[in-house]
Amino acid sequence: MNKSTSGDGGSAVRRAFFASLTGTALEWYDFAIYSVAAALVFGDVFFPSEDPATGTLLAFSTYAVGYVSRPLGGFVFGRLGDKIGRKKVLIATLVLIGVATLLIGLLPGYATIGVAAPIALVILRFAQGVGVGGEWGGAVLLSSEFGDPRKRGFYASAAQIGPPAGNLMANGVLAALGALLSEDQFVSWGWRVAFLLSGVLVVFGLWIRTKLEETPVFKAMEAEQTRPTAPIREVFTTHPRALAAAILSRVAPDVLYALFTVFVLTYATGELDMSRGSALAAVLIGSSFQVFLIPLAGALSDRVNRRLLYGLSALAAGVWPFVFFPLTDGGSWPLLTLGVVVALGIHSFMYGPQAAFIAEQFSPRLRYTGSSLAYTLAGVIGGAVAPLVFTALLDAYDSWVPLALYVALTAVVTVTGLCLGRDGDDSESDSDSDSDSGDTVEGAPAKSSLEAPATTTN
Repeated sequence: MNKSTSGDGGSAVRRAFFASLTGTALEWYDFAIYSVAAALVFGDVFFPSEDPATGTLLAFSTYAVGYVSRPLGGFVFGRLGDKIGRKKVLIATLVLIGVATLLIGLLPGYATIGVAAPIALVILRFAQGVGVGGEWGGAVLLSSEFGDPRKRGFYASAAQIGPPAGNLMANGVLAALGALLSEDQFVSWGWRVAFLLSGVLVVFGLWIRTKLEETPVFKAMEAEQTRPTAPIREVFTTHPRALAAAILSRVAPDVLYALFTVFVLTYATGELDMSRGSALAAVLIGSSFQVFLIPLAGALSDRVNRRLLYGLSALAAGVWPFVFFPLTDGGSWPLLTLGVVVALGIHSFMYGPQAAFIAEQFSPRLRYTGSSLAYTLAGVIGGAVAPLVFTALLDAYDSWVPLALYVALTAVVTVTGLCLGRDGDDSESDSDSDSDSGDTVEGAPAKSSLEAPATTTN
């Protein structure tokens, strides 16, 4: 297969990097405002209950629906991405998420239309999740398949910047609304403004993506007629270990992110007696650091062993909650902010190398499908249930220790996945014969300190 780079300084590379970053940021803005609203508003608006904890659990249940629906997006759009192209699929996912988010902003609450309100909310949340499930794999490939394979960690990190950038925009908008509006105004209609603003952002994202060409890797697959006919089946039959490694590697980052961008809002307001604005500000500051740390971590993973960097960061993720909760027990906002910044910094050094690591587990002709399946299936066992688990554990034990132990367990799961995985080659293979050779991907990868055998066959 032809080389997938058009030069470090090429305009196509820069456009692809920017399109991957901005498009994913816009979609994660939509996803993040839902997450924040679920923690702060939806319990009252869509799930009224005399017990606040019950309302919060129900609201987080709809948050989980967005993760549970992701595999459908991974199956549908991942398959299409390897069959009809990366660009077309990325435009479709952006439209899907944008429309769903706009409709959430216009959706009447329980007090107006009764039980139809939470039902419609779940359906729209499901649609959001389907779109996000098909977005990530394509956004990673969009930048990495245009860029220099020797700098795959950096180029692939463009899509990874999207979540904190989107989270930054979402929390910034909601924090501004919270400062300008009273509590009653924010709960009544203020939160809807953030959802409706996504319409403008989606139009901007579509403008960027429609101007892009298809990636060189997919063009070569078209020219050589090597596009897969049944990519989902091929991933499960020829890359099972790679798929397992990619799925497990994502669990700790997803859980840590859910703890420090979603559940921390509930914890700070409910357990530490802080204001909503203070909690949002802490997350806002942490996310702003991530925007710079994620590409730095991606670039660093091109210079040192990618899996080793990822693994050490996962171990740090397992330890940090045991520091964070005692640190913030006094209700100090500066210490809460410090704790969130450090946590999201640790997350950055897992998340930055993650996109390249997962893409490298699969052959080019199955890369969109394999990456999307890994991303979405991991979300179900990681990020989807994390806020529910955190809420239930805190309610049952009235202690932070079970929460910290849960994060530590997910760190072990992620390190296991990294040990199952492999290091990638610095260049695309000149042939596509690797697609049928089990889990052998892109030539002969170098050995890693996390695992002795570099290549395995199932």
